[in-house]
Amino acid sequence: MSTKEFKTFNMPWEKVYGYVQSVKNGNTVWISGQLGHDMDGNLTDGMENQFRQSYRNIEKLLAEYEMGAGNVVEEVIYVTDMKEGFESRKITGKEFYGEECIVASTIIGVTELALPGQKVEIKIVAKS
Repeated sequence: MSTKEFKTFNMPWEKVYGYVQSVKNGNTVWISGQLGHDMDGNLTDGMENQFRQSYRNIEKLLAEYEMGAGNVVEEVIYVTDMKEGFESRKITGKEFYGEECIVASTIIGVTELALPGQKVEIKIVAKS
């Protein structure tokens, strides 16, 4: 029998909305949609910077489970501007995953995201 393990950033919206940043069950980790915010909850400026910060947050969560970008098997990306999001992901995806960038990825254009000024959100599934 496996038990769930979870991690949080203690952001105010976690309790308000009712979720954790990540859950591990068995050898799988599900990371909730990550925003381009720092650990004080401040969003970075611009799509590309929000991508980078989202990946930093993902990296931090994966490290808590002794995992890294190589463990990611799927990502789902939500962006408020498809053209800008696609271009930003081409750059930041290689920064995070490396030149090979071997991951199943879906990018979806949406009209808005949870926080004012938020341009990107990235959801991850990783396996050890």
